[in-house]
Amino acid sequence: MASRPKRRAVGAGAPPPPDSPVPHREEAEEDDLEDEDEDDEDSDEEESDDDEVVDEEVNVEFEAYSISDNDYDGIKKLLQQLFLKAPVNTAELTGLLIQQNHIGSVIKQTDVSEDSDDDMDEDEIFGFISLLNLTERKGTRCAEQIKELILSSCEKNCEKSVVEQLDKLLNDTTKPVGFLLSERFINVPPQVALPMHQQLQKELAEAHKTNKPCGRCCFYLLISKTFVGAGKSNPGRTWRSHGEDELLFVNAEEEFFHEKAILKFSYSVQEESDTCLGGRWSFDDVPMKPLRTVMLIPCDKMNEIMDKLKDHLSV
Repeated sequence: MASRPKRRAVGAGAPPPPDSPVPHREEAEEDDLEDEDEDDEDSDEEESDDDEVVDEEVNVEFEAYSISDNDYDGIKKLLQQLFLKAPVNTAELTGLLIQQNHIGSVIKQTDVSEDSDDDMDEDEIFGFISLLNLTERKGTRCAEQIKELILSSCEKNCEKSVVEQLDKLLNDTTKPVGFLLSERFINVPPQVALPMHQQLQKELAEAHKTNKPCGRCCFYLLISKTFVGAGKSNPGRTWRSHGEDELLFVNAEEEFFHEKAILKFSYSVQEESDTCLGGRWSFDDVPMKPLRTVMLIPCDKMNEIMDKLKDHLSV
């Protein structure tokens, strides 16, 4: 699959066009006195121009590839963006995702030229999607750490009945829970999510048919990067639309998963966040508080979610 999202670049201005007219010498001399009078004013304007940021849209084409050993560093980096300082062994988790490469994809820039000015590594990944079956991987350190992180965060932010419900679902071996991971860098637009989710669903169906790992899931568990206006209280509540504290999703498409979740809550990661990827943002000059929003979605709701993705993300 391939899509054509746009990446925004910034610069300090542009040189004059190559065919711009050059003044004749006589004209330049006649203008000398006038130019001297305007020197002070012009110098201020030039300083302002030098500081001006020019927005430029650059077309970049991405393509999806099967996960391979070469993707280890890129996947681990994106997992660290999600977990921040949480006690989850991202190295082990990355290794498991690579081992089960019959499912999952990474996205890379297509046709990176050898003389590219961007010093772009052809193996650099901009995002990935995969799934870890927490029920099948029960007993592995990272799977147990993920469940512990979810349950401990739930205890701090939810009522006891919600904690008990989540604990029961996570430990019911008759109804496997798949931990759905869809991470990308912030400048990669949500349109890439549609073909990646479509491909993952095909791979999961094929794995189920051939009795391969991860094939059978009854629930999808997501941890989504979200934000809410700073100073808002009670991160365990659901933020909705206008007039209420609004929950904002870094990966915009995950709002559709949130709508279909049977269990959901948020917890703050403000103390763990020290970069723009995980922490301090502003939307319209309003300081934002970084959260992680946990969602548990029945697998039979996936078709409805995919329809929503098609409606909103089709290019």
